[in-house]
Amino acid sequence: MQHAAVMRVKYLIIGAGPTGLGAANRLRELGEDSFAVLEREGHPGGLAASFVDRDGFTWDFGGHVLFSHYEYFDQLAEDLLGGEYFEHQRESWVRVAGTWVPYPFQNNIRHLPPEERWECVRGLLPDRRPEPAAGWRPAHFGEWIDTVFGAGIARVFMRPYNFKVWATPPERMAYSWIGERVSLVDLETVLENIVLERDDVAWGPNNTFLFPKKGGTGAIFQALARRVADRIHYGQAVVRIDGPARRAVTDQGLEVEYEALLNTGPLDLLARRWLEQPDPALADAAAKLAHNSVHITGVGVDGMDWDPRHNGRDTRCWMYFPEADAPFYRVTNFHHYSPNNTARPGSQRAIMCETSSSEHKPENVEDLMERTLQGLENTDLLGPDHRDRLAARFEMSREYAYPVPTLERDQALAVIQPRLEALKIYSRGRFGGWKYEVGNMDHSVMQGVEWAQRMLEAGQETTYTL
Repeated sequence: MQHAAVMRVKYLIIGAGPTGLGAANRLRELGEDSFAVLEREGHPGGLAASFVDRDGFTWDFGGHVLFSHYEYFDQLAEDLLGGEYFEHQRESWVRVAGTWVPYPFQNNIRHLPPEERWECVRGLLPDRRPEPAAGWRPAHFGEWIDTVFGAGIARVFMRPYNFKVWATPPERMAYSWIGERVSLVDLETVLENIVLERDDVAWGPNNTFLFPKKGGTGAIFQALARRVADRIHYGQAVVRIDGPARRAVTDQGLEVEYEALLNTGPLDLLARRWLEQPDPALADAAAKLAHNSVHITGVGVDGMDWDPRHNGRDTRCWMYFPEADAPFYRVTNFHHYSPNNTARPGSQRAIMCETSSSEHKPENVEDLMERTLQGLENTDLLGPDHRDRLAARFEMSREYAYPVPTLERDQALAVIQPRLEALKIYSRGRFGGWKYEVGNMDHSVMQGVEWAQRMLEAGQETTYTL
């Protein structure tokens, strides 16, 4: 697409990820064609893009699954995929104390060795757990963990796992983000499951999920991008925004004048670097926003057999790892999502591992692949002989992975967002809005959809709120 010296549109969208594409598609659905999307990369999808390595394996950036809270998103996904998807029943596990515990961990501690099992139960007893007063509000996420789950579950799983995920001490995090993301615990249910030797695995909104047959999660957003391909400008990273003049400039020199702007890039970069006119209040608030980074290590293996000590194929979807014998916090059996994620479908495994890092949890990326392979052996996901059958090694890092719900986050957003909206700048999406609790794929798309409806129909945004 040829660019004029200055482009003029009603609506400018920064980023062709789920939020930006959701907004662009909805604008077009509502009959508005005066918009443009600026994407710094050469492809759409953002954090939901997929990549094919040199060995023919497809990898996502992390373990995305397709499930929804919205009828609009359900229909959109169905239209985009045209029925070309697999439907899975979630099977997820926790590796701890040398064994496997079905997820949610706190509902299935009967699988633990006796000492750890008793430690978890003892921590739930009334005289062992803190008794909060009426109206209790935890000071931080760590206090919430200790009070709700007791000392045993906190030590064995909740505290070490959450630190491995967030790369942030729980004492620095708020608890209000939790919502439906963490299964709570009930002593009677725990004891009943132990005595009756019953597994309790159906909890959670993603108990059933979809996955594209080909192309990974990125196939969804490749299809969505095709609907608005004539409005997307790839390789155009925004470097400067003149808020009062409503003008954005990219690193390639493209200038765009707009009436309203939707930013889906990192909110801290927008507030601290891109705005031409300095705003000390914005910069100070943005400095309080925190995020982690995630490193993906993908391991392709010839053959479908799991470790010889186990029978049959590995039917698990993903697994959690709270302990220090592996660097990763989560592993996805990506070949199980779709056999087409491997180079030779049906005869290879694709094991996708995620490791976090931050200033609180540094990681040496140089030797992460080797430590990942050792961790897979330590946790029985690879036997020693599998090293001779490695078919692919894939590595990818992203500085911005999860926006951390720190204690200061809500206060910072309450300062930043109104000041931006006064300039007709709206910041939405996982990192544009900086709210992890509405950062799933469906949430992210719907943030863009609802913004578009607000612009054209004065609709109300319900997914992203302050």
